[in-house]
Amino acid sequence: MNVKLIVDSGSDLPQDIIDKYDIDLVSLIVHLDHKDYYDRDTIDSTAVYEAMRNGAAPKTAQATPDTFYELFKKYAEQQRPIIYLAFSSELSGTYQSAMIAKQQVEDEFSQAEIYIIDTKAASMGHGLIAYHTAKAIESGGSIQDILDRAQFYVNHMVHIFTVDDLEYLQRGGRVSKAQAFVGGMLKIKPLLHVEDGRLVPLEKIRGTKKVLGRMTDLTKERGQSFDQQTIAITHGDDEERAQMLAERLREALNPKDIIIHQIGSAIGAHAGPGTIALFFLDEVEK
Repeated sequence: MNVKLIVDSGSDLPQDIIDKYDIDLVSLIVHLDHKDYYDRDTIDSTAVYEAMRNGAAPKTAQATPDTFYELFKKYAEQQRPIIYLAFSSELSGTYQSAMIAKQQVEDEFSQAEIYIIDTKAASMGHGLIAYHTAKAIESGGSIQDILDRAQFYVNHMVHIFTVDDLEYLQRGGRVSKAQAFVGGMLKIKPLLHVEDGRLVPLEKIRGTKKVLGRMTDLTKERGQSFDQQTIAITHGDDEERAQMLAERLREALNPKDIIIHQIGSAIGAHAGPGTIALFFLDEVEK
């Protein structure tokens, strides 16, 4: 059974993992300076962050049903089972695009096996789910075993993140103009998490150093068995602070591994430069 794993660029999955496990990546669309670009294909996230620092306000769009149709059809013709792990349906319409394409392909190919999972996750929360699903495929379990393992990671993935400037979230409608103004004036750094696929405010912290300390504390409170799990940190063009957080986590929790990666254009367009995000499990597989 040669299962094909597909994710979208909202997963912020590092290229070495994509290459190692032969994962197909569907690009979300980024609209900047009156042009449409394909995340990780025709635009680099560093360029997006630089544009945002200079006042640009990029927009994003979901992958289209036609994009998924062509991809699903290709593997259906090869009689390969397909698992698509989708960016949270609460944050993007890409999941719905895939569902439309799934129905079209199944109408044409009666033997098509297409499994779509709403990860209810973003960035490397989504990416870690894909990483572990890829390892499950490589281990050669049944399709149901693979789907069950993917769902386990969906159910137990924790997101904690902060943004450097509330203005970027305000542009995307995540906070009000008043909140963004007051937050900027008082140097308040919001901590947010993801709850059932949606962004939810968690706490407000004053000062960058305190934010990283609180993120470490929350990880300790909400996670477990760190010596048995890979955690991930993603950042909006701020490798230095990502490494600072990683060092704190190593000292406090001694995790099995830490993956550090830059946030891609699709998510970065909303979160902005300086974002720091952390992903881990609140329960590990037995």
